[in-house]
Amino acid sequence: MAQLIDGKKIAQEIKDELKERMTRLKAAGESRRLAVIQVGSDPASTVYVNNKKKACEYIGIDSLSYEQPEETTQEELLELIGELNARRDVNGILVQLPVPGHIDEEKILLAIDPGKDVDGFHPVNVGNLSIGRPGYVSCTPAGVIQLLKRSGITIEGKECVVLGRSNIVGKPMAMLLLQENGTVTVCHSRTKNLKEIARRADILVAAIGRPKFIDESFVKEGAVVIDVGIHRNADNKLCGDVDFERVAPHCSAITPVPGGVGPMTIAMLMSNCVNGVLS
Repeated sequence: MAQLIDGKKIAQEIKDELKERMTRLKAAGESRRLAVIQVGSDPASTVYVNNKKKACEYIGIDSLSYEQPEETTQEELLELIGELNARRDVNGILVQLPVPGHIDEEKILLAIDPGKDVDGFHPVNVGNLSIGRPGYVSCTPAGVIQLLKRSGITIEGKECVVLGRSNIVGKPMAMLLLQENGTVTVCHSRTKNLKEIARRADILVAAIGRPKFIDESFVKEGAVVIDVGIHRNADNKLCGDVDFERVAPHCSAITPVPGGVGPMTIAMLMSNCVNGVLS
């Protein structure tokens, strides 16, 4: 029977550790403040933003909420980011994505001070990750590394296959696995012999963006399978990129959806807020 990697439990452990650290920081006269900007009222974004606020409150991080109307212009948003960049009492800035279509997402991300980019999306932080320098790391891939380590799964020397090459998950995931001395292959929509490559993996990370795309034919017996995907099926139930029921019997360990990678993203955002840039 596969080990079920419990992301809820591990995320709670991390938040409890961060809460203790914040208590010590406050006793020493320090504080942490996260500014969260949401443009428009996308329901999924509102849920994410509320979850981030709750996590800040639990840990002891001050949070500033900027809920901007849908018609906010790009110039107005850039002006707000500039003001927050200049505030010494703000440690982190997060713009909830997606932004409305009339706003250039890349320009917005570039405008955030890399030293306050707790999402880890700024090119400076991505570049630092690629060459092993200190910087903020994208929260979902950082969460996957914590899931593996805290579940007793060794990365060093393992063959790791990442399915997906997005800037937010696939690419930083590959770089983090490399930093942990894994041997990494990145696959994508143009990869030939995808199943054959996936079946080589000791650790398979699915971030391909297609519900239940990964079945048992992609998985080597005894592999560790990490499912980053999140979708709603025809019955409006959450599912991942992995067909859990078919794949789980062939794994040594697997993450569920929900309750696997998802909770780790906010936990690692909180870690970035509390701990700052770590080497």
